[in-house]
Amino acid sequence: MQIDIYSDIVCPWCFVGKRRLERALNEFKDVMTVKVTWRPFQLNPTMPSDGMDRTAYLKAKFGSLEAFGRMEEQLLDAGADEQIPFAFEKIQRTPNTFVAHRLVWYAEQLGRQDSAVESLFRGYFTEGADIGSMSVLGQLGGRAGLDVAAVESFLHSEDGTAEVKAEEAVGRRLGIRGVPYFVLNGTVSISGAQPPDIFVSALRQAEKEI
Repeated sequence: MQIDIYSDIVCPWCFVGKRRLERALNEFKDVMTVKVTWRPFQLNPTMPSDGMDRTAYLKAKFGSLEAFGRMEEQLLDAGADEQIPFAFEKIQRTPNTFVAHRLVWYAEQLGRQDSAVESLFRGYFTEGADIGSMSVLGQLGGRAGLDVAAVESFLHSEDGTAEVKAEEAVGRRLGIRGVPYFVLNGTVSISGAQPPDIFVSALRQAEKEI
């Protein structure tokens, strides 16, 4: 079973969706081999390279901090259910995530992609880490089992840039407008951080179509 997940590191529902998919996959661990690949999808592709102030971003995106506050309550509840201690108050800047996506791509080449995604989500959403910073990305890559110096050397190069852009273009051609977006064996798609039972049903459907 091949599962492609289009996501962005600054998407809290993507973190929730990761947990819910993992719970669903537990039901298949003895009967199915699953390969999960994380694909890039920038929610804010025009974000300045150095990001922007978090408060200014939230006001621009949601119209007011109160509007975001209502969604934040839902996310905190969902996070509690999935044992994700969201700490939105620690986030000072909303970053441009392209370099972070290059790190995710790089980690895939070394068989550490899921660990890298987990490290990035945890760093951003529970510690307020600036994932637009190459040095911070190096540290988070180190937590995922990657060599910190090698990560920073990679990020300061242009390696992976064309590949990440190409993968993101595939998602746009699929008509994806929001994330997380899950594609199972190229035949079954799920949009959003659905409950685990929805993932289980979709996995069974995709398995029948193998």
